[in-house]
Amino acid sequence: MESIATTSLLGHSPLHGRVSVRDISGKQKPISYRVRVTEFTGRRIVVSPLLPRLKADRLVNLGVEARAIELTKEVHAYREEERSPKNWKDEIEAGIVQKPDLWPPENRADKPSLRNPRLRHERMGCGWIAAIFEWEGVIIKDNPELEKQAWLTLAEEEGRSPIPAFMLRRIEGMKNEQAISEILCWSRDPASVKRMAARKEEIYQSLQGGVYRFCNGSSEFVDILMHYNIPMALVSTRPRKTLEAAMRTIGIEECFSAIVAAEDVCRGKPDPEMFLYAAQLLEFIAERCIVFGNSNQTVEAAHEARMKCVAVANKHLVYELRAADLVVRRLDELSIVDLKNLADIESPEFGPGEPIPEMEIEEEDDEPPASTAIDDSIFW
Repeated sequence: MESIATTSLLGHSPLHGRVSVRDISGKQKPISYRVRVTEFTGRRIVVSPLLPRLKADRLVNLGVEARAIELTKEVHAYREEERSPKNWKDEIEAGIVQKPDLWPPENRADKPSLRNPRLRHERMGCGWIAAIFEWEGVIIKDNPELEKQAWLTLAEEEGRSPIPAFMLRRIEGMKNEQAISEILCWSRDPASVKRMAARKEEIYQSLQGGVYRFCNGSSEFVDILMHYNIPMALVSTRPRKTLEAAMRTIGIEECFSAIVAAEDVCRGKPDPEMFLYAAQLLEFIAERCIVFGNSNQTVEAAHEARMKCVAVANKHLVYELRAADLVVRRLDELSIVDLKNLADIESPEFGPGEPIPEMEIEEEDDEPPASTAIDDSIFW
């Protein structure tokens, strides 16, 4: 009350009435107050008559009612804003709001505003996207235990100590040569590295027994893509001879337009070299390619290549693959519309690259630097 009274221009107590207030000791003390209203009329100050006395509970209720009225207005304004359609594009360009993450996203493949029917028909088709599949874990079922046993057997034959579990997880998806020379550091000699890589592949094939089984829904999904004439490529770190023999065994050698094997690249995942080379063979830009894998190494390599990635959660849990653009449990859960919508999303990481800083050239002064004279008298 005193702070409000000090702000009054006339020096009167702005409130008048009686309210009971408890002090520190807990006793109730009555306090009187008065309300005076002042207003400016030009250069004159007009004092209004005293307001009628109000009860203390009425004053409190006035504040509560005023707050309730403000909240009601805000709720009605929010509802009206929800009902009115928003132009997200204008707000995003202005930097006001970000477009909400909705699935399925807005499909910009078909634009009714296009005047050219042929161009619109081409955009509605499926010829502007390509699919890149991993071999093991996506097309056929893989067995990580056989891979682990093959590495341990090779280490025993070479007289090496058993490979730790964390290192086996690290070399997952790599080429055999890359894992032997860079991670395991068993040898740097190219001939020795090639020999050990070939021996490891022989051990794995003998353990595997030449039995291949499709992953759930993979055969049906490949047939759907073939029906819509979507170009497909197959990538693997297995030797080409082994890969082609396995494809003939299960009868899908005619399904893929391009095959990338271990002999075609220098490095495996998470390096994007395999996926970039597959896109070149398909004659597609990387932004229009969709990679299908089942590990975070695949997701990292695909995003590094500026491609979209669909992760199949048959070995990992769904939340462990949340870095992918889309996660499914089996491939036949997808449809052509899902692929078109996914390929049409413009991810922020696919934006323009970082600008290359330009070197600043310092201008050389033609005038010689001014000589500084030293007074020798201070030393004497």
